[in-house]
Amino acid sequence: MVKLDKDERIEDLQCKNLRIIQNKNLYTFTSDAVILANFIKLKKNEKCAEIGTGCGVIPILLSAKTELDKVVAFEIQEEMARLAEKNVMLNNLEEKIQIISDDVRNYKQHVPGESFDVVFSNPPYMKRHEGLKGDSRAVARHEISLPIEDLCKTAFGLLKFGGRFYVVFSAERSCELIECLIHYNLEPKRMFFTENGKGKIVLVVIEAVKGGKHGVEVLPQLTTNDLSGDYLEILQTKQFLRNSKI
Repeated sequence: MVKLDKDERIEDLQCKNLRIIQNKNLYTFTSDAVILANFIKLKKNEKCAEIGTGCGVIPILLSAKTELDKVVAFEIQEEMARLAEKNVMLNNLEEKIQIISDDVRNYKQHVPGESFDVVFSNPPYMKRHEGLKGDSRAVARHEISLPIEDLCKTAFGLLKFGGRFYVVFSAERSCELIECLIHYNLEPKRMFFTENGKGKIVLVVIEAVKGGKHGVEVLPQLTTNDLSGDYLEILQTKQFLRNSKI
């Protein structure tokens, strides 16, 4: 039995009886996580690492849609790491998901370098600005603790040669991301953009391969909202995981 703290609530992920604990005072996951979880492709027995797991929602979703073997998920914020551990226990996934409460840049203290087949991340992608407070939401959204260069460098260090890196990022910074990926020998191989239903491109989602050859497949863009701003039904967790062709 997982005990809820004050301000915590359990939500139904509407997917194979999975549930998630959210805390209204901490960062809560968004559709970005669902989109990335659906884009990630895993093969049997592949070893995975996550950079910045938050509440643990992405590996939990992956347990429902892939042949998930083992994920080592790093989270720098202690409160979020504890919440992720509770979510892992809530869904009885202790054998598949390991939460490490530490800065992912210290990964060599916990796991061997170049030992993972897949790394994925829904990182903070807003630039840090002066006067920004370092609370849970700010750390999750802004480059306070994980600049884009450190993100790519760390993914490179975790991955085996030929391993795959999946990342979702701000579309307006897609050039920065691609430049940094290529600098660290992470070659983009598949990518698509999301559009908010009003013509604004919001996110870029990329699969890059360590040591991959040049050449990228640009997939059709995904429309995430209707004209009123509401998320489309396809982005509801159960429907999206079952029906999306991305």
